[in-house]
Amino acid sequence: MASKIKAINAYRPRIELGATVQKQELVRYLSGRTGLNEGELDLVLRELRDAVIFFNRAGRGVKIEGLGTYLPNIRLDGTFNVQHRLDRDVQDGLNTPGTFTGTILNRENIGKTADELVAIWNQQHPDDPVT
Repeated sequence: MASKIKAINAYRPRIELGATVQKQELVRYLSGRTGLNEGELDLVLRELRDAVIFFNRAGRGVKIEGLGTYLPNIRLDGTFNVQHRLDRDVQDGLNTPGTFTGTILNRENIGKTADELVAIWNQQHPDDPVT
């Protein structure tokens, strides 16, 4: 018997991820758009990282308009991490109709419910149904 999660994960729409943009590529891209040289941009990115660490260590969130808010958090075992709350502009920009140029796997299943995905699984896997 297949699990419901296995069936949903098999048929849900998902983005086919390309190679992750590394800092050097991001620096080159920003340099071409801003007129700042790559060394300046690299320094700014490192200083921004250090500023988030500095303020989060003091128990303060850091809001970067247009990117999001970085909030310090502590786990049960006492280790710290950072929660990121995405700025609405990023989400809205990503969801502008007709602008996504990546590949969506299982695109035909956009809008289907979990139960509909399970039904597809059960139809295509009669020997391993979800119960």
